Amino acid sequence: MYDKAVDFLEPIDITAHLDKIELYLGQVCQIAGISKMQLDYWTNKAQIPTKGKKQRIYDMDALETVMLIKQAKDKGLNLGAAIEAARTFRATKTAASNGQ
Repeated sequence: MYDKAVDFLEPIDITAHLDKIELYLGQVCQIAGISKMQLDYWTNKAQIPTKGKKQRIYDMDALETVMLIKQAKDKGLNLGAAIEAARTFRATKTAASNGQ
């Protein structure tokens, strides 16, 4: 058998489970370093998909989009250009991961 209970444990790949995580508006703001007003505006302007009825819930794809927009804005792009850059970046990344 096992000498210690820890001997039968194996490493967990947390990244394999990130797609199950959902975050509330305040959590996304804290992670991305933006205000709730900015996130609300960007969500509408960039048409970022969310879940929830009473409160918006963001998945990891939405969080990545928000963080890409923030990165582009921090580098001097206006919001429209930042949204387009985030969309293009995500599309390119998706195509590359699908082997295209």
